Amino acid sequence: MTDGRTAPSPTASSPAALADGRAPLRPGGRAERPLTHAALAEALREAVLAQDFGATPDPQDQGRPIRHFPSIDLAVVAFPDRRPPVWANVAFSREHPQGLIAELPADGGPVRNLRFLADQRDAEGHSIAWRPAADWSAMDWVPLAGEVGAGGGRVVAPYPASLLKLMLLVGVGRLVDQGRAGWWQALAYGGRERAVADWAYDMVTWSSNEATSALVTLMHAAGAIRRDGGREVRNELHGLFGSLGLTTLRFANTTAEGGWGNASGSGVGQIQMTAWDTVRLLWWLDPVAPRAPWLAADAPRLSPESRNQAMHALQDQALHQVLSSGALAGVPGWVPGLPARLPARWLQPDGALQAGEVSLPGDLRRQAAGGEVWFAHKTGNTENYSADAGIVRGILPRRRHYLIALLSNLGSRYAPHPACSTIWRLPALGAAIDARLAGWLEA
Repeated sequence: MTDGRTAPSPTASSPAALADGRAPLRPGGRAERPLTHAALAEALREAVLAQDFGATPDPQDQGRPIRHFPSIDLAVVAFPDRRPPVWANVAFSREHPQGLIAELPADGGPVRNLRFLADQRDAEGHSIAWRPAADWSAMDWVPLAGEVGAGGGRVVAPYPASLLKLMLLVGVGRLVDQGRAGWWQALAYGGRERAVADWAYDMVTWSSNEATSALVTLMHAAGAIRRDGGREVRNELHGLFGSLGLTTLRFANTTAEGGWGNASGSGVGQIQMTAWDTVRLLWWLDPVAPRAPWLAADAPRLSPESRNQAMHALQDQALHQVLSSGALAGVPGWVPGLPARLPARWLQPDGALQAGEVSLPGDLRRQAAGGEVWFAHKTGNTENYSADAGIVRGILPRRRHYLIALLSNLGSRYAPHPACSTIWRLPALGAAIDARLAGWLEA
């Protein structure tokens, strides 16, 4: 310390490690090594293991600890001041409980050493890979990305849940930029007529499924997605993602009537995202991030108007319930997550949160007045899945800037309270990662 005093030696992920902006310390007071791709990857792996996810109680198995280590796909891109970006991707599953570190090329291109498999559902439309007694060796897996001989092992990519709405948000922006739709164009769905921008805002900020269906109908009506004879024959979203090198982002088999879930033949196994491609999509979207090195100079871009519409919705996110947890501060047993400021626009006079159809208890005014960072993000949650991905920027005088994406099978089935979307270990992980990055990026 600069004044010569001594203090307890915090761990690298503890709040004390970032309280004064110093580089994180390891136990015993040894300085953390410099921020590199390898150091970040190991920090992410250690942060996941420290949460002891394998001890999570499973209500579908009489409350016993989860039989198999959960699937967690986690990626981060950090932007140190006046230095090149640093990135890492780690993946965990029942087959890899100690974690796999993705091999990423020098230009930030696709993962080289992992083989991703698409998630599965049965003939009745139920997710089957995450049942307590699910036998992965007996399942017929469909490849998503990577070669069979890839050297790091296979990874089942969990369904992204409502994180998928980030892909649709980008697709609508491209339609607008091409003159095939307008943000202020009236769009009718479900007996209501609203501006496209208003549907998109609700789809992102409080995860309206009705708004998502409305925008799916827009994609079909504009010809960006087309079906013939009961099968999809055109999907411009896949073309866009392919041109950006994000081939694990898939938004397949939706219907012209707005169907995008399991019951419509889409959903699990048809809509896919991986953490690394998701975090790179955010990099492409982030208006202040440095140039993405894997992208060609002529790669597609969103117009300033469409980028602003997307960022506005992401920044006003009401559902701080996964990596950040400010919206849950009124829930018993609350565990703070990534220290994001909660948008005040969703608070009622008594401090409770009301966003569309979402109501959360407690006086959350402190969460709307405090926080260390802005978190422009999208969450996703179902019974079997929990995801969160977004752009983190420090609230001055804090300077950290990074991107984070997490997909998992730790859905509401494991939640400790009806208001929760997932277990407290996920926001605790968000807090630990932010603490480590704050030490590196604000030292």
